[in-house]
Amino acid sequence: MGATDLSRNRNTNGKGDTQISKHERGFIPPTLTIKEIREAIPAHCFERNALHSLAYVLHDLFFIGILMYIATFISLLPSQLRPIAWIIYWIAQGVVMVGPWILAHECGHGGFSDSKNLNTVVGWLLHSALLVPFQAWKISHGKHHKGTGSMERDVVFVPSTRSDREKIHHFASIFEDAPLFSLIQLTGGMIFGWFFYLGIDMAGPTKKSWVSHFHTSNDLFSVEHRPEIIKSNLGIVIAISVLAYLSHVTSFTTVLFYYGIPYLQVNAWITLITYLQHTDVEVPHYREAEWNFVRGAICTVDRPSFGKIICHFHHHIADTHVAHHLFSQMPFYKAQEATVHLKRILGEHYMEDNTSIPMALWRSWKQCAFVENSGDVVFYKSRKEF
Repeated sequence: MGATDLSRNRNTNGKGDTQISKHERGFIPPTLTIKEIREAIPAHCFERNALHSLAYVLHDLFFIGILMYIATFISLLPSQLRPIAWIIYWIAQGVVMVGPWILAHECGHGGFSDSKNLNTVVGWLLHSALLVPFQAWKISHGKHHKGTGSMERDVVFVPSTRSDREKIHHFASIFEDAPLFSLIQLTGGMIFGWFFYLGIDMAGPTKKSWVSHFHTSNDLFSVEHRPEIIKSNLGIVIAISVLAYLSHVTSFTTVLFYYGIPYLQVNAWITLITYLQHTDVEVPHYREAEWNFVRGAICTVDRPSFGKIICHFHHHIADTHVAHHLFSQMPFYKAQEATVHLKRILGEHYMEDNTSIPMALWRSWKQCAFVENSGDVVFYKSRKEF
């Protein structure tokens, strides 16, 4: 059977009030093994090349540098054109700066090269420069990959249940039907979601104690992880010190305009991409009786609708994410080829959505509110179905 194109696989009343998912159409979980899937992909797709990967680092740093250099001429423009020029710079630089974030992500998975030391050094440098605690994030993100799609095992994007929603329904019901309130929630989530995830693990399941990627003792990390958390915190301290020094020798506004605002956009991009990869009415979630690694790994959506330019600078993290979750150590520059083969073997269980990103984001935000308390395979329900 063919791959599932989610943009053609909807049934709503036009307002996003009702939805028919695969579950309601008799969804049958996949039975493929990871061995069967791997054998369908050419062996060379799993071969890593350190020089090839490092070339992408130079590619990203080159474009970041070029954009910064061009921005130095903005002050020479007529005053009425400068705000427009800065906005163009911020948008372009925000897109390009996601690239090093993704490359550090690849280092965390071991997909950057065969050398663990090279992966650690490059990942730590790139993520620290973007104020990401590399080692801490690597640990938590690894747990996400090991438990993706599981209601009990996953550590991020775990759906609220109907019972969870009952605790907030009275307050939320007053405002949530208002489009303006939803827009404010959505915008706030994109801008500040990454900070809340790192600081208090907001997107994860309920924990017994405060969970933070900067804290050496919490439910997310074990005692043996403490040296790694300290190393990642050190990277953040060094990066902030460099930014403070640059603010001193130039100005706070200079650092804000050249780095700060694009940095906030990088965080928004990462939040947007990961949210849409794992949040859709067609994406199943499994409880322990039905979950296994393969079923969980394909609980994600490839989205080519980000466009060729953005996918290029984001190293195709959005349109080859199924391949990445199945084989996280596969080099990212082989994932496009691997995806072609995955579509064939996964058939209808491969999910791709060509809906425009703004429409997909609004739809998921409105329709993916909670899952049922019971059931071994559950799908998102909308607020209207509460």
